[in-house]
Amino acid sequence: MATLNPVIEDSWKNVLNDQFLAPYFSELKEFLVEDKKVYTVYPPGFQIFSAFNITPFNKVKVVILGQDPYHGFGQAHGLCFSVSENIQQPPSLKNIFKEIHSDLGIPIPKSGNLEKWAKQGVLLLNATLTVRAKQAGSHQKKGWETFTDAAITKLSEEREKLVFLLWGNYAIAKHEIIDSSKHLILTSPHPSPFSANRGFFGNRHFSQTNEYLRNNGNDEIDWSI
Repeated sequence: MATLNPVIEDSWKNVLNDQFLAPYFSELKEFLVEDKKVYTVYPPGFQIFSAFNITPFNKVKVVILGQDPYHGFGQAHGLCFSVSENIQQPPSLKNIFKEIHSDLGIPIPKSGNLEKWAKQGVLLLNATLTVRAKQAGSHQKKGWETFTDAAITKLSEEREKLVFLLWGNYAIAKHEIIDSSKHLILTSPHPSPFSANRGFFGNRHFSQTNEYLRNNGNDEIDWSI
């Protein structure tokens, strides 16, 4: 599988080179090759590393952590919570836009494609980078989490003054690998309809992110789409 050999932006390739050489990564590649023989796997191979390719290591300002790619046709394109153009916004993404509107007054967009954020330095990282069609969580615990934890750890260790937005228990648990003395960690319930009313709505993470970036000499994120 050529995409996992891996075609990834150079700064990330340098930072994560030891992961690509590790035995678990070879096993992950083998698993994906075999799984693709039997199942449809999302996102397409050329988009697996989109989060890294659009947001180079030294350009990251904000990290939003998701768990799994969307598993419906045409949805996943390598950025967490984001969907390809002309695809209906999933419920969690709708709730993210509602909170941005409440927090910053930005109109709720028709598009659910978050590439504009990624190009400004928002790393939209899923913990697991692939999934079988219509089978949520089907590629968990195959090696991806080791890889993405390494990416988070490198950002924590080698960068300063980043904002980590951790929504829901799965993401919040990642605070253990982030140095809170160097970075801002904001946590809340997940934007899913099952939990958004328990504290995602009203978390004001987007204005807090921009305030922190501004106070540390960085450009704010334009959260409009």
